[in-house]
Amino acid sequence: MAAGVQVTNWSGVSRRREARFPLQAVLDVTVLRSGIPDTVPGRSVNLCERGISAMLAQDLVPGEAVAIEVQLSLVTPPLRTRAIVRYQDKLSSGLEFVGMSADQRAAIRKWARGAEAETKLGASPNFAPSTKSIDAKGRNPKTLSSATSHPRKKQFGMGWAIVVVFLAFAAAVFWWHWNRGWEELESGLRSPATASVGKPQARVPAEVMEKLLVHRVQPTYPTEARKANLQGIVALDIVVGRDGSVVDMHALNGPEVLARAAMDALRWWKFEPYRVNGEAAVVETTVAVEFKR
Repeated sequence: MAAGVQVTNWSGVSRRREARFPLQAVLDVTVLRSGIPDTVPGRSVNLCERGISAMLAQDLVPGEAVAIEVQLSLVTPPLRTRAIVRYQDKLSSGLEFVGMSADQRAAIRKWARGAEAETKLGASPNFAPSTKSIDAKGRNPKTLSSATSHPRKKQFGMGWAIVVVFLAFAAAVFWWHWNRGWEELESGLRSPATASVGKPQARVPAEVMEKLLVHRVQPTYPTEARKANLQGIVALDIVVGRDGSVVDMHALNGPEVLARAAMDALRWWKFEPYRVNGEAAVVETTVAVEFKR
């Protein structure tokens, strides 16, 4: 370890048990502080199925629970999951995944295998055919060189084609596993909270709750919706808990892809608690989220 580097809250043996693979990608880490979600941008450094290493815009606190969103590749949707901060030193963070399903771990392993195969193929040397040998019958050495190089080029091209097909298949499988795993993760996060808050005690007009909104996260315009020119206003019924967090919701209109994007953003909204007879209460209200090009 270089002089002057300090490791925060860790002096034991290394916890690395799986191979890590380089991953230079945009990363968003959301941490709940003082009841308000705070998103910290950064870039990932490497990834394995147990965790991720990243450089972030601000320090985290070891032991904090966070939500992670990272783009593994250009052809797959972002990976979203929860994690615990295990290491922090000078904006360098080590995050351990928690609550991941077996399908999500398998998807990361498949992505890693694809990354490893691409790295090995990219590192293969390029062989140049020799033109120094002279044919006994006096034929042109350049002609011989050209003839012998064609099979090599063809073989090299077939290798790239195999890798491309493999990566496309892995991306499709990863998308299926990720979509299923993310739905399981969302249901696992919301079910306990919804069960504990009870039924709404009042229905509050949208304009009243708008004045109590203290933290808003703008939804991401889905790429497939943009390509299909889908736009408009999605209305949603939401339940706000006693602590001001959104504990349940369902869309009232709009395409499913826009409704899902709106709900992904709404789960991070935060309100001041609505009070009934001086006490914080569980309430129901309606919000509208607009998508436009």
